[in-house]
Amino acid sequence: MDATFDPRPHYLRALDQLAKVVAQVTPEQLDRPTPCTEFDLRTLLGHTVGGIHRIAYVGEGGRSLDVAATVGEVGDAEWAEALDRARARAAAAWADDAVLDRLSWVPWGQLPGRFALGGYVMEAVTHTWDIAQVVDPSAALDEELALGALGVAEQVLPAEPRGGELPFGPVQPVPADADPYTRLAGWLGRRV
Repeated sequence: MDATFDPRPHYLRALDQLAKVVAQVTPEQLDRPTPCTEFDLRTLLGHTVGGIHRIAYVGEGGRSLDVAATVGEVGDAEWAEALDRARARAAAAWADDAVLDRLSWVPWGQLPGRFALGGYVMEAVTHTWDIAQVVDPSAALDEELALGALGVAEQVLPAEPRGGELPFGPVQPVPADADPYTRLAGWLGRRV
């Protein structure tokens, strides 16, 4: 990612894609496991929506670790609305171009806002795939978003070492002809 890249359109596109997947969630699915093995679907949704609020808080000038990457109680049938509120907050927080170059604190350090938000594009794209695996594994997801997220992941997350403070398991093998989402999932340690 270069110093002139604007991740905002990608982030909003990723959130729009996420919203389409989340709109399919039913209460019966909420306790099912996800490829993100530490989360069932309900907990992953809470983490994902919380992450959107967290990067919104960063865009508003806050430090990411001051807020939890989760949300409080959300009704079983209210996830789409919770996501819409988080998306609106993030869009407003990052609307000013100056935020892209302002130093921002995120869990992996202090860096210009554009790079901080770029990391959250990767998170939104990855968790969209995780959620889709529970809700609709055949969902047609935006491959361009996955390729961008994979590029970021390969650039900022070394293949080794993994674990400890780095919340990703070992890189998992994927078929040579795997689609970008499968490659991204494998790089981030999900079994595919």
